[in-house]
Amino acid sequence: MENKFRGLYTALITPFDAKGNIDWLAYEKIVETQISAGVDGLLFLGTTGESPTITKEETLEIFKFGKEKVRGRCKVIVGTGTNDTAKCIKRAEMAASIGADAHLVVNPYYNKPSQEGLYRHFTTIANATDTPVIVYNIKARTGVNIETQTLLRMAENPKIVGVKEASADIDQMMDVIRKVNPDFSVLVGDDTLALPFMAAGGDGLFSVISNCIPRTMTEFIHKCLNNNFIEARKDFYNLIDLMKLAFIDTNPIPIKEMMTGLGYCQAEYRLPLCRANTEAVRKINSMIDFMQELEK
Repeated sequence: MENKFRGLYTALITPFDAKGNIDWLAYEKIVETQISAGVDGLLFLGTTGESPTITKEETLEIFKFGKEKVRGRCKVIVGTGTNDTAKCIKRAEMAASIGADAHLVVNPYYNKPSQEGLYRHFTTIANATDTPVIVYNIKARTGVNIETQTLLRMAENPKIVGVKEASADIDQMMDVIRKVNPDFSVLVGDDTLALPFMAAGGDGLFSVISNCIPRTMTEFIHKCLNNNFIEARKDFYNLIDLMKLAFIDTNPIPIKEMMTGLGYCQAEYRLPLCRANTEAVRKINSMIDFMQELEK
């Protein structure tokens, strides 16, 4: 069966103005650029969208904004994960209310549940609405890993339709790809692992760097999906330094600096995040012309 979620999905930044408010004009410009570039979907309020510092009211505003601005031109996925199952359910209900194509639920962070706790967390959320769930496995930022066997148990629930694998463990990723049913989508969450992941049979990428180069990344991922790995390999090695640059500081600090350099937004963050240091900004600015050239 053809997977429902395949291709390139951009984990969008959330632009702020100088007063710390959401910059809706900048947001709209970013969304329109992404859709014009042919992305398969947009993720609103993932970690790259600074979700921990977005209020409940702003969360619903952003969800509505995303659905209204996209107008069915690509998939709309919204981030609903917290480390409190009851709060996740409330956000899942928001996702359902605006008609999101799916919602992305991250591992519960800090409280570090057991594998059984993880299973119960995700299945309870999935059963709360009819909106499909994509599990987000990222040990580095949550302190807990979803083991493959646990994920397979979750995948028995028809409402849990995929996983964003950001464990940075290619062995685990291949194990997941090998063992899940063909209709369960397995997407990678690390730009720098996209080539080996796709070569191993992955379905696509949740990308950070595609905020800046959406057309280039969409073309790269679709070459992989079409098994054109000779050309995809050339693209990947041309982009690898840029991908690494996007993580020289805590995500989303570098990518927002890049978007600022490209004229999409201001380099404004909500504490505890703040601007990158002078040397990091210098390195980022030295790549602006390269990014612009890629998208011509």
